[in-house]
Amino acid sequence: MPETMRAVEIEGGAGPIEALHITEIPKPVPKDSQALVKIKAFGLNRMDLLQREGHYPVPSQAPKTMGVEFSGVIEAFGCAPERGFKVGDEVFGLAYGGAYAEYIAVSTHMLVHKPKELSWEQCAGIPETWITAIQALYLVGLFKPGKSILWHAGASSVSIAGIQMSVADGASAVYATARQDAKCEFVMKELGATKAFNTSTQDWATEVQKATDNKGVDIIIDFVGADYFQANLDAIARDGIIVNLGWLGGSKLPAGVDIGGFVRKRIRYEGSSLRSRSEDYQGNLRNQLVEHALPKFIDGSFKVVIEKVLSWKDIQEAHRLMEQNKTKGKLICTID
Repeated sequence: MPETMRAVEIEGGAGPIEALHITEIPKPVPKDSQALVKIKAFGLNRMDLLQREGHYPVPSQAPKTMGVEFSGVIEAFGCAPERGFKVGDEVFGLAYGGAYAEYIAVSTHMLVHKPKELSWEQCAGIPETWITAIQALYLVGLFKPGKSILWHAGASSVSIAGIQMSVADGASAVYATARQDAKCEFVMKELGATKAFNTSTQDWATEVQKATDNKGVDIIIDFVGADYFQANLDAIARDGIIVNLGWLGGSKLPAGVDIGGFVRKRIRYEGSSLRSRSEDYQGNLRNQLVEHALPKFIDGSFKVVIEKVLSWKDIQEAHRLMEQNKTKGKLICTID
């Protein structure tokens, strides 16, 4: 068995898109509960752009190779794998890193058996985005049927997952924001959102108040941060929960922000992340994905929305497409 493999690396450890290249690196050896998986496809996530630029805090247990979600075939195990998996099984899963490569050593606690109804590309686009959405919606946002919810960046992969789950699980109303009319139409017509607001042309917080008879929404899932902070406080309902997953609009608040809504409305504002979580925490979320969402993927109720599939040899183009912020859904790379 070869001791090396091909993987996407960053020249100099961090840099621009042009620094991405495929090279030979040592092949991982599975330990303890890990499996060695030969990768068929992997998904791109915005954290990959930040990691490439040297701006993402990579967990200590992660390899330097990028990529956290993948699909492939098990080739070997460590000494104590989770029961239910065997060599030759087709799987997909979540990792702390290392998916931009021919092989990955990953905990079996983060693997899911690949359904025959889904392609390699579809499965590679599920783990990070859908598990993140499950975490934000249920564990942090405390969603229950009858609650109303707003997903920012409505055409992003996490929100595409979250909108579908919110609709399926009986939200009283599901709202979304996006920066293009086409994306607003997409989340309403294709995903079933109640209404979507174009943040480039509308005062979305005011529109939310109009749509809810000035009650606001019960839950807001936010990736933008500082730019939407005040508007989130204006749009949230009394006893509402705002879940912050990122700061695409900056992390430092401008002067004049009024935090009085925290007290007046009894707002809870909580930040969260997934990659920095323990294996046990992630494993519990994997179980929720299998129980809650996997049957709906199989029967077609839930869609894995893929913008484009590229060869991993075109990894620079894939990163360029993600940076342009024009995609709807996942960018997937296949390994030739």
